[in-house]
Amino acid sequence: MTLYLNIIQILVSVALIVLLILQSKGGSLSRMFGAETSISRTRRGIEKTIFNFTIGLIVLFMIISVISVLVSR
Repeated sequence: MTLYLNIIQILVSVALIVLLILQSKGGSLSRMFGAETSISRTRRGIEKTIFNFTIGLIVLFMIISVISVLVSR
């Protein structure tokens, strides 16, 4: 059981990394690593969907982490 939880946790963490890279504003690597933009805007369409999916994966990661700790006892 612990092995399966660890594999799921790794897959969720890789998906989170990919989604966070996709969410970087402007899409270029220079902006992702610290360049500032002064434009404030709301999320719409696919950007909002990716944002909500990221929050769902974060919650799933936390739940799997807690279950993994409880099972390993």
